Amino acid sequence: MKPAIPAFSGFGIELEYMIVDRDTLAALPIADRLLQVLAGRQVSEVECGRLAWSNELALHVIELKNTAPEADLESLPALFQSEVSRVNGLLETMHACLMPTAMHPWMNPRIETRLWPHDHAEIYRGYDRIFDCKRHGWSNLQSMHLNLPFAGDTEFARLHAATRLILPILPALAASSPIAEGRFSGFLDFRMENYRTHQMTIPSTMGQVIPDTILDSESYRQQILLPMYREIEMFDPDGVLQHEWLNVRAAVARFVRHAIEIRIIDVQECPYANLAIAEIVIHVVRALYQQETASLGDQQAFGTDRLVTILHSCIEQADQAIIADRGYLSLLGFSAVQCTAGELWQHLFTSLLPLQVQQSSVWREAFTVLLQQGPLARRILRAAGQDFSREHLAAVYRALCDCLEEGRLFSGAQEIA
Repeated sequence: MKPAIPAFSGFGIELEYMIVDRDTLAALPIADRLLQVLAGRQVSEVECGRLAWSNELALHVIELKNTAPEADLESLPALFQSEVSRVNGLLETMHACLMPTAMHPWMNPRIETRLWPHDHAEIYRGYDRIFDCKRHGWSNLQSMHLNLPFAGDTEFARLHAATRLILPILPALAASSPIAEGRFSGFLDFRMENYRTHQMTIPSTMGQVIPDTILDSESYRQQILLPMYREIEMFDPDGVLQHEWLNVRAAVARFVRHAIEIRIIDVQECPYANLAIAEIVIHVVRALYQQETASLGDQQAFGTDRLVTILHSCIEQADQAIIADRGYLSLLGFSAVQCTAGELWQHLFTSLLPLQVQQSSVWREAFTVLLQQGPLARRILRAAGQDFSREHLAAVYRALCDCLEEGRLFSGAQEIA
């Protein structure tokens, strides 16, 4: 157990990237080789100062995260970017590089997936045996996890309520996975379209993805954790998977580190873009936590089914999703009868973020692109146009790899002109 720290006093960021062939962009299952080079021996995690690299379920995915809560995100873009560039330099000797976005655009997970075979491999084998991990939603997904701390049940209840309200519209800001299997999937956030049912073999582990209201840690244990442990026991008699990380809702309580982990944000084109999204989300959640637009009771009383309806719309249409639930808009301080999700984010940005954050020289470029040009998924579709040939998609995603290497935003079609 890590020591508890007060709400909004520090944050944890986890970014997943895929490793691909430098020329063909095919997924390369060499995360273990990379970690071995970084550490000088076979490991599942290696610390590099304030950051660390670690393995994931699939051998072509690697995670970069901060090792301790960071109170100020402004120093993190340069720190994360430096590590990305360093690792890309190591991968170059393996004829590989890191690729951003939440899904590989043409990977076939059924035949290309290789699971992590080293320490804790029994966990991944258990997941594969029960859930079948060689498919989208398991081995072809890259996300950002944002960890928000809490200290005690009062902070937990307030943070859980505030986080729960913002979850449905996060794909409208962060979707980056419109293309899969070599074509437009029909969803701006196809990662989340797959994710929302990927663990339904054991329904209690994910519910409706949006969590129900929970009032304290003991209620969470009784209503969320114990039911899923009981339900999976017949598939997992040795208890290998009976831990809090089995819970895969859009936001989950991680009591081992006294944090609520948001899991519904797609990885962007570079760390700077993800950290800008984290900055926006943190300030909006903080405003809700402080009950600036609605009381705690009203937040907790809002029905899960209504939130799920909004989530599904945003998964499909992202910033252009129509939100017509007047009660939901009212909770967020928006008086309109309906609006697009993009318009709602613009409202939240201007009304709930402090002026000095809105005008920050650090975040200004990312905020402008996200709010004026739309989420990365929409910019990817503009760049692809109507041409989903392998050659053209490779050009689009090669440009995205360049953005990751150089730490810059992806603006669309001009990137591949």
